[in-house]
Amino acid sequence: MESSSVQPAVSAVSPVDWDLAASTAARLCAAGPRFTRHQAEREAAGLRHAADVSVDHVHRITGLEAARDLRDSEVLVVDRPTWIRANVQAFSTLLAPAFEYVQQARPEEYARATSGFGTSATALEAGAVLAFLSSKVLGQYEPFCALPGPEGTSTGPEGGRLLLVAPNIAEVRVELNVDPEDFRLWVCLHEQTHRVQFAAAPWLREHLQANIMELVSGMFDKVDTLPERLSARVRALLKGPEADPRSVGQGRGSAELGTDEHPASMGLLELIQDPEDKQRLARINAVMSLLEGHANVVMDAIDSSVVPTVKTIRQRFDHRTSTRSSVDRWIRRFMGMDAKMQQYRDGQRFVKRAVRELGMDGFNVVWESAENLPSEQEIHHPEQWVARIREQG
Repeated sequence: MESSSVQPAVSAVSPVDWDLAASTAARLCAAGPRFTRHQAEREAAGLRHAADVSVDHVHRITGLEAARDLRDSEVLVVDRPTWIRANVQAFSTLLAPAFEYVQQARPEEYARATSGFGTSATALEAGAVLAFLSSKVLGQYEPFCALPGPEGTSTGPEGGRLLLVAPNIAEVRVELNVDPEDFRLWVCLHEQTHRVQFAAAPWLREHLQANIMELVSGMFDKVDTLPERLSARVRALLKGPEADPRSVGQGRGSAELGTDEHPASMGLLELIQDPEDKQRLARINAVMSLLEGHANVVMDAIDSSVVPTVKTIRQRFDHRTSTRSSVDRWIRRFMGMDAKMQQYRDGQRFVKRAVRELGMDGFNVVWESAENLPSEQEIHHPEQWVARIREQG
């Protein structure tokens, strides 16, 4: 596994003790499947091959010329501890400008957030979340590693890096009992699509960081109310959605996404949002829905001529998702991961409709500028985005 190029970038001034977050996650993360050295080498080689092969398919399906040259980014096959370190690095890099801005603009709020045991408590929470996710994530594209970190220097390649978490991919493959080569390629098709997206839209990284900076700085206005709202969140989840009859038939899959205020359907971020925060998050959510939906469309465009067992893989993967344990489902709801899955579905519907109306070349204007990105309203009503793009002509 490749880990030498993934080193935490830690800020001396931060409301999060990133070193503690990393060490907590490392202690809590579950042990992965046991590999012999030969098995580990074979798994890593298979993933690298699948990652290489998948790029041509992404180019053929999307028509994005950026797929022809991805030399400014890299692919790493990693284990769980390395994935954790990479994400600590990503969070510290991504949030550093927001924390520095808040420290200067709102010194009193910042002082409260970094006083006492606040930084340690936040780090312990972050570590627990990362430990849980480290055994769930199959792959992740990290575009922020090349941004200036807390010390003012970047820690990754200019175009970002794709992390393929070998033990998780192997574990799920064995659980599903599917063809190893087919499953690796199927996973890599989705993840390499993200790599191509950011290569096609090099401005997107800074756009996302700017929006996240606005969201984080706005949250510091509500620091004093966070503990009570967090407790309410836990109580609601312990009761379950059945505690409120409004929640019946009003899951996150409905057309009214974002209108159901039942606490058990909200993620952690939604604990501290006023209307302005909700608007900021809506912009970020729309972009993430676009990225995930587009990657899913690419995956679904692959037929049995490329991945012979693709139907079996999809069927068994979907069944696995629907049969998680009650504890697993509780944790996912607490962390807002149900909303993440909804991003895949909403984004996929948007991309399919837009491509059907405009063709793939017409749809690809979305990668040209931030002005062409869909709003959250347009994600749920793709005909509005299509009409806007046609007017721009």
